[in-house]
Amino acid sequence: MGESPTPGKRKEPEQSEVTESTTEESPPKRRNLTRTCVHEVAVPSGYTPTKDESIHGTLANPVYTGTMAKTYNFTLDPFQQVSVACLERNESVLVSAHTSAGKTAVAEYAIAMAFRDGQRVIYTSPLKALSNQKYRELFEEFKDVGLMTGDVTLSPNATCLVMTTEILRGMLYRGSEVLKEVGWVIFDEIHYMKDRERGVVWEESIIFLPPAIKMVFLSATMSNATEFAEWICHLHKQPCHVVYTDFRPTPLQHYVFPMGGNGLYLVVDETEQFREDNFVKLQDSFSKQRMDGANRSANGKASGRLAKGGAASGPSDVFKIVKMITERKFQPVIIFSFSRRECEQHAMSVAKLDFNTKEEKDNVEHVFRNAIECLKEEDRDLPAIELMLPLLKQGIAVHHSGLLPVIKELVELLFQEGLVKALFATETFAMGLNMPAKTVVFTAVKKWDGDSHRYIGSGEYIQMSGRAGRRGKDDRGICIIMIDEKMEMNTLKDMVLGKPAPLVSTFRLSYYSILNLMSRAEGQFTAEHVIKNSFHQFQYEKALPDIGKKVSKLEQEAVMLDASGEAAVAEYHNIKLEIGLLEKKMMSEIMRPERVLYFLQPGRLVRVREGGTDWGWGVVVNVVKKPSAGLGTLSSRGGAYIVDTLLQCSPVSSENASRPKPCPPRPGEKGEMHVVPVQLSLIAALSRLRISIPPDLRPVEARQSILLALQELGTRFSQGFPKLNPVTDMSIEDPEIVELVNQIEELERKLYAHPLHKSQDVDQIRSFQRKAEVNHQIQQLKSKMRDSQLQKFRDELKNRSRVLKKLGHVDADGVVQLKGRAACLIDTGDELLVTELMFNGTFNDLDHHQIAALASCFIPGDKSSEQPQLRTELGRPLQQLQDSARRIAEIQHECKLEVNIDEYVESTVRPFLMDVIYCWSKGANFADVIQKTDIFEGSIIRSARRLDEFLNQLRAAAQAVGEVALENKFAAASESIHRGIMFANSLYL
Repeated sequence: MGESPTPGKRKEPEQSEVTESTTEESPPKRRNLTRTCVHEVAVPSGYTPTKDESIHGTLANPVYTGTMAKTYNFTLDPFQQVSVACLERNESVLVSAHTSAGKTAVAEYAIAMAFRDGQRVIYTSPLKALSNQKYRELFEEFKDVGLMTGDVTLSPNATCLVMTTEILRGMLYRGSEVLKEVGWVIFDEIHYMKDRERGVVWEESIIFLPPAIKMVFLSATMSNATEFAEWICHLHKQPCHVVYTDFRPTPLQHYVFPMGGNGLYLVVDETEQFREDNFVKLQDSFSKQRMDGANRSANGKASGRLAKGGAASGPSDVFKIVKMITERKFQPVIIFSFSRRECEQHAMSVAKLDFNTKEEKDNVEHVFRNAIECLKEEDRDLPAIELMLPLLKQGIAVHHSGLLPVIKELVELLFQEGLVKALFATETFAMGLNMPAKTVVFTAVKKWDGDSHRYIGSGEYIQMSGRAGRRGKDDRGICIIMIDEKMEMNTLKDMVLGKPAPLVSTFRLSYYSILNLMSRAEGQFTAEHVIKNSFHQFQYEKALPDIGKKVSKLEQEAVMLDASGEAAVAEYHNIKLEIGLLEKKMMSEIMRPERVLYFLQPGRLVRVREGGTDWGWGVVVNVVKKPSAGLGTLSSRGGAYIVDTLLQCSPVSSENASRPKPCPPRPGEKGEMHVVPVQLSLIAALSRLRISIPPDLRPVEARQSILLALQELGTRFSQGFPKLNPVTDMSIEDPEIVELVNQIEELERKLYAHPLHKSQDVDQIRSFQRKAEVNHQIQQLKSKMRDSQLQKFRDELKNRSRVLKKLGHVDADGVVQLKGRAACLIDTGDELLVTELMFNGTFNDLDHHQIAALASCFIPGDKSSEQPQLRTELGRPLQQLQDSARRIAEIQHECKLEVNIDEYVESTVRPFLMDVIYCWSKGANFADVIQKTDIFEGSIIRSARRLDEFLNQLRAAAQAVGEVALENKFAAASESIHRGIMFANSLYL
């Protein structure tokens, strides 16, 4: 296989026996804990190791016996010893271990080696806040440490540089001199690579790193660590080791608390055994609660209805748990919620409790006063600061991304000092620095992930539960999960004991990357090179042998199927497939809102399809424009128009009464009609037929009359409902669509004339169709094996290059022009849109306050629930921005890119902070500007800091193209917002 990597022999787990005792309510039990680690290595073919085996061991069994670059005041765990041995071999290593297992010790060793060997070392992390914390930690140990985050630059010439991954990618694109001296790059939290928006930054950075630089990857446990190492080996033609351990220094016990009830049920013990008997008892407790509730109702007392946080009367569930934790001395505790508002509500619900002594209260006040010294006098009285002190003194705190940065950091420091005993946090607290507690509580097991409310995955659970149990302090960590009776036993089992998620590539092509690659002179790094070497492509090609097996299986099935009349059925089936493909292509053109909305009158019959599911024909009731589809909407990703459609649904049961799901009923079952909100993009066909609908659809009889009318039409049109003709019915004259209609009509004539179309032999037709389907699948899989994903990305690259030519970023020969040179320097906002404003004169007509406000629309952040009411000096620039965004979206659509125009404008232009930034830029104080929005204070500050970074990129872009006046305006805009609490120094710096 040429250069493909071959994993080295799996090394037997290293073991060292440790005996610990655990104290429980039952008599103390003795238990053996086995610290194990698995070591594997991916080696390029033909690679010959040069290391002295007496000092370094072998590739498959690395052992280091030389002088250590750094010594530790504790005995290294086996996984740390093996990782250090791999580093001393000067070979890359991926360390995959639980939170709190001690991965940082490996990173520190790599830094110590760089200092010893006279090399520089880069430490990257996914978040600026994490970079600040890591800078402080490493500075205390190594002193010669710098920081680069886009917000802050400290000692950029230091031996060890801490930076965000975006900064590293920028350095690689611009060929920074610093990289010539770098021996090691440490990627912390590498599992961030699966992040939908930013994952590609890690992938590109790894692809561009010179092969002489070795890498250390630190990751939470992931199930495909070996595959990742094989990619590194394939990419850089160097060995890459994997050191994996799922050993927990402090074992965990997992308890469940029934919402609205009492008591804890141990469901997974410290040997990771699931206790089904306890889960059954837990379910019984729910039945008992219902009985008690019914009895209380019968006696005329309050029914104790279960609210979201627990019982409607009496103390909340969270209060009960935290009080019980205090009584059992299980604090400090971290209570995780998946919403920032809930975090704050839960913290307030326990405000009666007090965890701290008089002395601790004084210490808290002292640290608090010192921390807010960095703020101006006027900002120290902000409610967000004032209201925190009483809670903090009681040992209670909140931690989420919406808090003021100074408060968030203060909470972290107090928690590390043991002065916060109950911390209410969102899941971001589980990332990064090692801040463990004795107990972790989950107030919910479902989270909203942008698409749906889903149970948290085992990887997420592992990350958060890993905060329980402090090494050297607790003999066990405790996890408490609050659940309601709807949770199935297997769902809970999968969450707590499931395998960690694999790392899956989210690679995509951005205009920023394409332009930067085009403008690099060396030529070895082209967009094609990046696509070919992406983890995405590597994972794809690795799956090909499995596709080969699938093809063999289908070929066997094809042989067994009756082959008589094969040619006829293949021909018939191919005509149907071809019609389907052409109709899909035509629908994507005619479903553009400007073409189709006129024809979606009430009563119109439409066919709804979601992915591979055909929901059948329904009747249009109404069309509404919404900013985004809410829950319960039949939706794909995209579409700002919602078509309320009467669709056939399965009979409504008590479980789904609130939200009927479209589903043609099962045989013998009577269907019901319900109005379902459907996104425009899911309408797969429009019929010429319209039926009259009653004015009031609330009565069941009114909806059922429409079901009967549909069934009657189905009998009358046995060949299928007549469809709207785009040319004759919709008066569309686009030559491409006219051609498509002619092709479909020609194929339909062939289909209706085909002998099989009239055939009555149902079994024969089924056999024929299955044979045709199998052959079609075989062809598809074989073409998939041939083309791989390369072609898909090549087509996208070609289309994106056409966009860049149309907009004037590159010329016909692909040479980057002035506009493209500006776009190369912008990776914080939409580079095409902002350069359009720079070159079409929009910015020239604005003062620097308006520029700051308009630029804030490019910064991704929280949405406000209120529509901003903008003054005239901001309304016009916003309109120009939206018009430019629409033009760019239309050009991308013309160049065959999948872009929903309305959605592009809505997601790219975010005017929620325009007024806030405008007033701040003109000198208003923070207390006044936060009154103008319902967005959290911390989110405003985070957006303002990204805005400052963005304005600096715009200044550099204007300088690169010689626009001095614009350069000065961007600099003035940056200066006008760069003040006060928005840019107060981090407590870590």
